[in-house]
Amino acid sequence: MGLVEILTLIVVGFVAGWAAGELSKSRKKKFWENVVIGVIGSFLGGWLFGLLGISTSGLIGTIIGAIVGALILLWVIKKIR
Repeated sequence: MGLVEILTLIVVGFVAGWAAGELSKSRKKKFWENVVIGVIGSFLGGWLFGLLGISTSGLIGTIIGAIVGALILLWVIKKIR
């Protein structure tokens, strides 16, 4: 994984984590919390969309999948607490 891919992953993770936090009306999170939630959400969303046979290609598709995954992750965290 090259530098460009790592930076893209961080940016997508931040955008997805921030957007999921805003959509779920959760407390304001720090930059790295948003990145971690977004990156984990990206993998979760990609996996779930793959199970459903939905393709998330391109940057916009990746961000949408990451936001959906991050929203699910935040929901699970909220239920556990």
